[in-house]
Amino acid sequence: MNSVQHDAVFKKMEEWAPLSLAYDWDPVGLQIGDASHTTKRVMTTLDVTESVVDEAIQYGVNLIISHHPLFFKSIQHIDAQLPKGKIIQKLMKHDITVYASHTNLDVAEGGVNDMLGGALALKQMRPLQPTQSENLIKVVVFVPKDYATSMKEALGNNGAGYIGNYSHCSFETIGTGSFKPLEGSNPFIGTTEKVEEVEECRIETIVEEKDLAEIIQVMKQEHPYEEVAYDLYPVQQSGKTYGLGRFGELDSPLPLLEFSEQVKVAFEMDHIRFAGDSNKPIQKVAILGGSGEKYISQALKQGADVYITGDTTFHPVQEALDSGLAVIDAGHYIEKIMKENTKDFLTNEFPDMNIVVSSVNTNPYQFV
Repeated sequence: MNSVQHDAVFKKMEEWAPLSLAYDWDPVGLQIGDASHTTKRVMTTLDVTESVVDEAIQYGVNLIISHHPLFFKSIQHIDAQLPKGKIIQKLMKHDITVYASHTNLDVAEGGVNDMLGGALALKQMRPLQPTQSENLIKVVVFVPKDYATSMKEALGNNGAGYIGNYSHCSFETIGTGSFKPLEGSNPFIGTTEKVEEVEECRIETIVEEKDLAEIIQVMKQEHPYEEVAYDLYPVQQSGKTYGLGRFGELDSPLPLLEFSEQVKVAFEMDHIRFAGDSNKPIQKVAILGGSGEKYISQALKQGADVYITGDTTFHPVQEALDSGLAVIDAGHYIEKIMKENTKDFLTNEFPDMNIVVSSVNTNPYQFV
């Protein structure tokens, strides 16, 4: 395997699930360890428990990628006789780094909630609770006519011009550009101290703000001129919307009881619970991994027939039923779906990397 440092793995995780998508209370990213160390073997896990760390030690893992952060709250001291202290001591002793991707992975495209919705074959998915929209910037660049096609292709291939399900979107007009190269310049076209007129194209495209610096760099590399003339305009439209949970539809309605059985199988759970008329037709589905009780109102607002989440309590579910919304509490542990999917993502990015999925069941509940 080619030598890869932990921070290269972090970078790829953050391209998938940018830290900016995380809630401000969520301590995502590096939890403990050294980002500069070489990655030997990676383990994906939902939680970092002592059993998971023991498993990592057994398999020679030196980087753990978890969903739930190891440190949700600041610690004042490390006592190796206490559970958290034991975990920290073992991680440090065996030189194991821990990185967490939590609410940012919940929100991200292809993240935990998309995984959950995909497992149920939901169609036309959108965020259940929007949290933010990407700012858009219009980029305008002036380029000689003969270079317009290559410029548009370079910009489009690097992420510019995405509108909905369309890529490489742009508009161009032809005009005349004029300039006078001054002493000390090295003009691609024209003569020093002489005004030159050139047939040029004005190319307009749209860019997500987070990609702007990279697009400008690509534009300058592709442009034949020594000095590139370009404009940047903020636009009022919002770009891609990110958010918690997903809302989607089944191909055809199913009775609540039958759909609940499908949920149980899809998420490989031994036990789930549901509230509502077992014969109620279910087609519009809202789902949110983890503790989603406080988003019941959002599921109602979007017109869901059923809301799937975990950690629900008596009275809010009773109120949901009174409002006509069925509820399936599949448990917080359905988020375990991220383990295999995160392995698949990292394998695609680092084909030669040794990656294992934790087999430890970190669900604190047992059922009788």
